[in-house]
Amino acid sequence: MAPSRGPAPTPRKLHKTLANHKGPIHVARYAKGTAKYVLSGGQDRTIRLWNPELGTEIKAYSAHGYEVLSLTVAHDNSRFASSGGDRQVFLWDVMTGQTVRRIPGHMGKIFAVEFNEDASVLASGSFDSTVRLWDLKSQNRQPIQVLEEARDAVQTIHVGRSYITTGSVDGHVRTYDLRMGELRTDFIGHPVTAVVPSQDNQTYLVTTIDGHVRLMDMSTGKMLNDFKGHASSEYRIRACFGHGEASVLCGDEDGKVWAWDLVDAEPLQPNPPPRVHEKVVTWIEHHPIEAGELITASADGTVKVWRT
Repeated sequence: MAPSRGPAPTPRKLHKTLANHKGPIHVARYAKGTAKYVLSGGQDRTIRLWNPELGTEIKAYSAHGYEVLSLTVAHDNSRFASSGGDRQVFLWDVMTGQTVRRIPGHMGKIFAVEFNEDASVLASGSFDSTVRLWDLKSQNRQPIQVLEEARDAVQTIHVGRSYITTGSVDGHVRTYDLRMGELRTDFIGHPVTAVVPSQDNQTYLVTTIDGHVRLMDMSTGKMLNDFKGHASSEYRIRACFGHGEASVLCGDEDGKVWAWDLVDAEPLQPNPPPRVHEKVVTWIEHHPIEAGELITASADGTVKVWRT
């Protein structure tokens, strides 16, 4: 954790703008490991691989017939999966740029795909209100499990070592304990657009479209903190932890990037923050290792790389 003097400064100096997508970008993810690359997916049906240091596009991946809404990168960076309006999950080989597998099964657009730790299992969450788990080592076309508890679209998934957490438009966060075969449901009360657990799996951040980001206790479902001030009423946006989990970061519908102190939930300066995107900030992700870098994606068609 960060030392007691408080959170590291939020990266706010624009380093590079990645601007080759046409139209809104829905998701941007760092590669695994040293995270030297970024993948983005957008309304233009493409996924693009970038070098954020140089600001250059390395490759474009085209196979989707509809918008790309979600991306997940395998632990060894050899493959990634994508999903969106196509109602099937696309599994890609990073080097060849080809799809290795396409997995049908959902009845509606797929908002979320997420690998497990060793990329042997993939979870997908859909507008059809189900989460499906796919065994990537088997050629069997059927899911190994279908989670059907949600009453509305599933917008976000996290796959932990022994659990899966899902967030739905029905206002619930559901945690499936795979070892115990148990389900815990936390009623948040507003459509859930993102769930991001802390590294120790004791807490999670939940983003909802009522202008709140909440820090929840993973085992009891109790709210520990509430972060607000940002504009959020209709779009899927995502909050994440800052470096060392000492702060909380979230983009908003006015194109601003907010930061709060994790402990006292006060907005960090500048408050209010400046507008840095022309349209809604759809995704924010802090660099997994470096203190001084984060990326934002926006409906304005850009991914921006920020440094301190």
